[in-house]
Amino acid sequence: MKKAIFVDRDGTLLKEPSDEQIDSLEKTEFVPGAISGMKALAALDYELVMASNQDGLGTSAFPEEAFLPPQNLLLRTLEGEGVVFDDILIDPSFPEEDSPNRKPRTGMFGKYLDGSYDMASSWVIGDRETDRLLAQNLGAKALLVGEKSWDEIVAIISRGSRSALVERRTAETDIRIKVDLDCGGPSFSDTGLRFFDHMLDQIARHGGISLEISCKGDLEVDEHHTIEDVGIALGTALRQALGDKRGIGRYGFALPMDESRALVLLDFGGRSSLVWDAVFTREYVGDTPTEMLRHFFKSLSDAMGANIYVQARGENNHHLAESIFKAFARSLRQAVRREPFNYELPSSKGLL
Repeated sequence: MKKAIFVDRDGTLLKEPSDEQIDSLEKTEFVPGAISGMKALAALDYELVMASNQDGLGTSAFPEEAFLPPQNLLLRTLEGEGVVFDDILIDPSFPEEDSPNRKPRTGMFGKYLDGSYDMASSWVIGDRETDRLLAQNLGAKALLVGEKSWDEIVAIISRGSRSALVERRTAETDIRIKVDLDCGGPSFSDTGLRFFDHMLDQIARHGGISLEISCKGDLEVDEHHTIEDVGIALGTALRQALGDKRGIGRYGFALPMDESRALVLLDFGGRSSLVWDAVFTREYVGDTPTEMLRHFFKSLSDAMGANIYVQARGENNHHLAESIFKAFARSLRQAVRREPFNYELPSSKGLL
């Protein structure tokens, strides 16, 4: 479902003069951090919408002659940094006029309220209490310039943008997985297999992510469907949470544990492949069949579109399995980490 960021103009992007009218180039000055902030937001998976009660911006059809010099400068400056608004909404009526379009009323936001947008995951960025009220009326979240700097606003929205919820139901399993790549918050796993849950918990803890997994599978048949389908659903959630992958590390690797050692190489290159070099000497560790560990990582690799190379050695099978999951978690942590204000795609192909 689509998401949007609704950005006010005066006081949010441009400094508001004492007469509250930006009607000349001399009065046109960007709020500190607004340009770099908008450039960062443009790299996220949101539509950008400028929404203003002030006239002079023209229409969403962008007729060139409709822009006054200050607004033309605003748009041209942002376009030079790769920031292009998907829509511009405007209601130039005077405050005393009872216009249904004037913020914080939602009349001009009609197409965003037709059910095709995830408003609970959308944002309003403004500088007044009316912008906060607009967010409330839209069912969105609000951030006000003045209460927060533009750097803080970008950090807050970025943290919440790399998350995904996947629900997968088949005749054999019923799975719900929620992942947030930028939040090391509450995590839990409940698959009906205690040792497998323990391994999945390692991914959350050592990957620095929030991971909630619940699965009801046909364990009365055997463990295969549960472990395989969790791998598919988790890989799908990770792929969705990564979005367009701009700014990520892409690659990750390694770790020792007690007498065991594990090397996990990871590449979110868009192609899936698993190389598995680990030998277990027990059929089960706890309630989890060791033969299914390879199958879990193969399902994970295919679903998230990543190359995974696993090499592990150890005497204790519990330690051997745990070292693999921890090494994968550390590799994941390194690969998904996004450098602040880095908008580059880590690929010479221009696509991952």
